[in-house]
Amino acid sequence: MNKGGDVDYNATGVGYAGQRRPDPRIAAVIARALDDARTVLNVGAGTGSYEPRDRHVLAVEPSAVMRAQRPAGAGLAIHGFADALPLDDRSVDAVMAVATVHQWPDLARGLAELRRVSRGPVVVVAFDGDRLPDYWLNDYAPELIAAERRRYPPIGVIAAGVGACVEVQVIPIPLDCTDGITEAFYGRPERLLDSAVRRAQSSWGFVAPEVEPRFVERLSADLASGRWDERYGALRSQSTYEGSLRLIVGQAGEAS
Repeated sequence: MNKGGDVDYNATGVGYAGQRRPDPRIAAVIARALDDARTVLNVGAGTGSYEPRDRHVLAVEPSAVMRAQRPAGAGLAIHGFADALPLDDRSVDAVMAVATVHQWPDLARGLAELRRVSRGPVVVVAFDGDRLPDYWLNDYAPELIAAERRRYPPIGVIAAGVGACVEVQVIPIPLDCTDGITEAFYGRPERLLDSAVRRAQSSWGFVAPEVEPRFVERLSADLASGRWDERYGALRSQSTYEGSLRLIVGQAGEAS
């Protein structure tokens, strides 16, 4: 299809890197999944989060705004799309795609491309939409949770497309997670009142305009009154949260 995703990061991606900083504990999970790969392709690379710095990385990212926010010393980033990767068959040791597959217009074709260019692991980090209603945010912005569930492809569909010998595991989200995904603030609800934090979460662009200010008003009131803490205060000291974040790893070749 050769199209960008469902978010125009050229318009909305300014400042993204400041809020979506890779968390080292999540990075370690991804690095282990890449095994001993020396050459890695990062597809839908964004600003370069979770790219291993001790390997040769080539990044594919359609947004110039996101490519411009890549850190100094990061691997080469080129313009391209998941469904038509500009690489030869089996040209890299491993492929990674982090928090991006839900934005691809043609998921099956994109996953097939990952398998085509990799000689080894196909590593995907995605969100399990079926787990989202368990998150406290569903009490304050159910429209947001519903919108995200519509966007996220089923984990089973992703697993079926990443190759053979597929493994799926939960990635625990740390309490002080530095990557500003929505669930990163499970025990720090005040952070979601910051408009800069919300701007780095594409999900808010998929709800009606009145949802966001209503969310801010309701959460602010419940934090001020202590109601949020009465219901969810234990999360403030919970070291990790097993929410929707998933690691899906397959081996290049035919899908199982």
